Amino acid sequence: MKIRTLVVTSLVVAFGVGCGPEEKPYQPAPAYTGPKPNLPAVPTLPNKAKKTDGAYNIYGAMHDLHSRVHHDDFEGKQTTFIGYIVATNFDKECEDENVPKPGERCVPKCAIHKTGKQDEPECKAPVPSFWIADSKDEKDLAKNAIQVMGFASNFAQMYTYIEELDKDDEAKLQDEFLGMDLPSPLPSLGARVKVTGNYGFTASPTSQGTASNPRTGLITWRSQETLEKGPKRAVLPGMKVKNVDN
Repeated sequence: MKIRTLVVTSLVVAFGVGCGPEEKPYQPAPAYTGPKPNLPAVPTLPNKAKKTDGAYNIYGAMHDLHSRVHHDDFEGKQTTFIGYIVATNFDKECEDENVPKPGERCVPKCAIHKTGKQDEPECKAPVPSFWIADSKDEKDLAKNAIQVMGFASNFAQMYTYIEELDKDDEAKLQDEFLGMDLPSPLPSLGARVKVTGNYGFTASPTSQGTASNPRTGLITWRSQETLEKGPKRAVLPGMKVKNVDN
């Protein structure tokens, strides 16, 4: 009995209430009074318009294509865009007569001929295209211009139409494969145009397959209005025409 009493007494002493240091109440730290950090000013975000005369400009189109809110606005719909033609892939001949080099915007010599003649198997011509931007002096096409394709299925269609326009500047020609009239006038450098077409990250304008551009997107051409003509007509390299000036 004495042993049990001794054990109970020892436990009370070892684990009894009030053991250990007393907890201190929370004291909030005083406000910082030292030197202020040198932070940069809050940047002012550009408030750029996304449309011009009711049509998308290039900045606005690319902005909304990448927007989670507006991306679906383009899906399955035709949209109108306004811009300057700042580049084409048919105003100069490629260094290699059969195929463009990577990044080269040009037409291979093998593809410059009228309709009725088939390209040779080694001839790897791209789809006729032009690029539109908000400024006629735009140089950074990879960031600030949109490629437009689908206005002509191949360069032979353009060749024949250029010959017809040389005889009659009001001539019309339907593309044999697309079943649509080629634009009149044909797209030329420096022109300001209003283009209507389907816009997205991919395009399938002809039987040559699907093209893609995850950065600026692509426009599949459906119709076009020329607001300002470029200084010169669209003519394929080496073609002989009466007058190249507009």
